[in-house]
Amino acid sequence: MATRPAAPSSAAMTATLYALVVLIWGSTWIALKLQLGGVPVELSIAYRFALAAALMFAWLAWSRQLRVPRGPVLPRVLAQGLCLFSLNFVCFMHASETLASGLAAVVFSSANLWNALLARVLHGRRLAPHVLAGSALGLAGLVVLFWPELRDGRHASVAGLAWAVLGTLCFSCGNMLSASLQSMGWRPAQTNAWGMLAGTLLLVIYALVAGLPWRLDMEWTYLGSLLYLAVPGSVIAFTAYLTLVGRLGPEKAAYATVLFPIVALAISALFEGYAWTPQAVLGMGLAMLGNLLVFRPPRWLLAMAPQKA
Repeated sequence: MATRPAAPSSAAMTATLYALVVLIWGSTWIALKLQLGGVPVELSIAYRFALAAALMFAWLAWSRQLRVPRGPVLPRVLAQGLCLFSLNFVCFMHASETLASGLAAVVFSSANLWNALLARVLHGRRLAPHVLAGSALGLAGLVVLFWPELRDGRHASVAGLAWAVLGTLCFSCGNMLSASLQSMGWRPAQTNAWGMLAGTLLLVIYALVAGLPWRLDMEWTYLGSLLYLAVPGSVIAFTAYLTLVGRLGPEKAAYATVLFPIVALAISALFEGYAWTPQAVLGMGLAMLGNLLVFRPPRWLLAMAPQKA
């Protein structure tokens, strides 16, 4: 009798999801940069998530998983759409106007620190010593990385840093909302589809109110980057990442964000001429070490955590 192939182990599935997130999101930063130009930022994001939402809804309908959010689920889905599929990317596309794409990715890698802080605020979880130490190192790394701009008062770059930090905070809020929705029995693919639709509608409403010019760049660089952001960057990577949030929790899932700045900075060095100075290497190293401390703290630091009664 033929036997069914063994299902992939939980560890193997988690590793696969991490690899997808790191490789795809590590390469989407340069695609975000290619979206800048004649099309308003808000409309580029709306085009991206309109396409991604259409694909998600088609797949959900085909697989008979389509559900309509109602009751207490609806405001959470709308808030997730606002945080993950509109404001988050508005902030990062504005950040990319003055920051190298790899630097924006390094700022985004602080998402796990924000997740830990939000878990403290929203759920009352204690901030362990290794989380505090990691936060301090991560902040020090960002200061070192951006010290030339901060010292010389380069307002454009400082503004880009502020946009990137705000975008990371929006992303972390979306993480918390996704974890809440999954605890209520909703799958990431289901909430992503409705969230992407909500984010698209919010951006379209803003574009109408603000009187933005409706344009679509027909150059292959714009259309190619739009397709890459919509399909691998949104449909695949967001589903993989938020599945990790459901499996591991927001704090551990965000560990993937520690790894993809390496991919992003390597691409930035190739295509944007980003220069690896000793200060930049030190800053990135401190930022990543701070993130690693959150998830791989040494035993002596764990021993300092207050014991439960």
